[in-house]
Amino acid sequence: METVPLPPTLHSPRGRRVLALLCAVAFLDFVDASITNVAMPHIQKDLDLSTQSLPWVPSSYLLTYGGFMLLGGRLADLLGRRTMLLAGTALVGLSSLAGGLAASAGVFITARLAQGLGAALMLPAALSCLTTTFTAPRDRQAALSVWAAVAGLASAAGILLGGVLTEGPGWRWVMFVNPIACALVLPAAVALLPRDLPAARRSRFDLLGSAVVTCGMLLLVYALIKAPDQGWDATRTWLQFGTVATLLTCFVLIERQARDPILPLSIFRVPGLAAANLTGLIGFAGMLSMFYFLTLYMQTVLGYSPIAAGAAYLPLTLGVGVSAGIGGRLLTRVGSRIVVFAGALLAAGGLLLLSHIPVTGGYLAHILPGLLLVALGSGAVFVGVTTAANAGVGPNRAGLAAAILNSSQQIGGALGLAIFSAVGTARIHHLLGSGTPVPEATTSGLRHALATGAAFAAAAALIALATTNAREDPTRPHEEEPEPDQPHHAAGPEPAMKETP
Repeated sequence: METVPLPPTLHSPRGRRVLALLCAVAFLDFVDASITNVAMPHIQKDLDLSTQSLPWVPSSYLLTYGGFMLLGGRLADLLGRRTMLLAGTALVGLSSLAGGLAASAGVFITARLAQGLGAALMLPAALSCLTTTFTAPRDRQAALSVWAAVAGLASAAGILLGGVLTEGPGWRWVMFVNPIACALVLPAAVALLPRDLPAARRSRFDLLGSAVVTCGMLLLVYALIKAPDQGWDATRTWLQFGTVATLLTCFVLIERQARDPILPLSIFRVPGLAAANLTGLIGFAGMLSMFYFLTLYMQTVLGYSPIAAGAAYLPLTLGVGVSAGIGGRLLTRVGSRIVVFAGALLAAGGLLLLSHIPVTGGYLAHILPGLLLVALGSGAVFVGVTTAANAGVGPNRAGLAAAILNSSQQIGGALGLAIFSAVGTARIHHLLGSGTPVPEATTSGLRHALATGAAFAAAAALIALATTNAREDPTRPHEEEPEPDQPHHAAGPEPAMKETP
């Protein structure tokens, strides 16, 4: 039997370089979800986008990112983690270059769709590389904490970076920075990540299940994006959600019969996994959508420039890093359940404060206090949910677990934006119809949207009480049920220290 070298420890030079590489991948993917937000007016003007098409600048990335995430995670298990990370990174770099050079709206939106697909391939692969590389309990706990902190930081840093680039070299550089970053990531991945064998060996690929779930996820995200424009009570909206329900029901039936399922349903027997992902979905629906509504308030009501709106999130960026570090330390003492519960309550309190923004608000008095509370809460939630969602998942399903977690976050973001936009828009239209001035009506609508986000964050805190209370060894495999086509000895992974990263 071939001897497999032991994975690096977090405190070794190579271990630190591997962690830095994987966190750079996470930062790149999460930044891309928000970096175009403050640049949208400039993109609209240069590419002659209609008002109806403008929301597709951020939404096109979210569509393929969330839609292909599950497929990308399973491919990492089936074809190798490093292989999928390299393929996704290359696609992100090439599509970003095409988007930066785009001379028409169609080319730009297509490039954003390809960007999302590349991110869906690389992010689950990166997270599963992390959970299978750092096998010592404390190393893995620390690595997951750093990963979650970087993910939280990137969401806020994307807006800051987008503002700086838009007012500096121009909006096209929100796309051009990616090829430069990918050119650094690719050789580093080849040098630092060993050529891993597929963690899950299969005789055939679940083509039908893959097609059905990908179509279902794509249509789900699309329906959530379009629902505010079409109307939640519109026939088209109900048909879309009905088709989603049909596709996902068919997918479950297919997976129950498939010999080589893309989503082995036995993974949901891992205690607390479903609750952890549901917590992430509901919690991130409230927290991630805050960026959209608060940025809209600062730019359209208070008149902030792109760079000023981006700079307003700097305290949030720093606060998330501090909060994630504190949350990571608390995990080993009180467990992930309390960390997520407390973090979600703090975030809910921050969103509730922000839901009282006035028309003539000031940054220090009306924005900063709520932002700091959201920062303290969201960093802890990122760390706790990431840990709890990976607890008890063996290396042979690490990519799948990572994909489920990230899918829940992206669907949560789309769900929050759709629901809260509908709430805010309904309020704005009602007030405008009664003769309320535009600034007052807009602010009131944004307040209602943020208040609904606070309710979602509070609900996530309650759901968190049902998650696994992971502590020092968040990913020690449970005894998993063998998959239908596998003999019993194939159901459990090799000992963690012998798993090829």
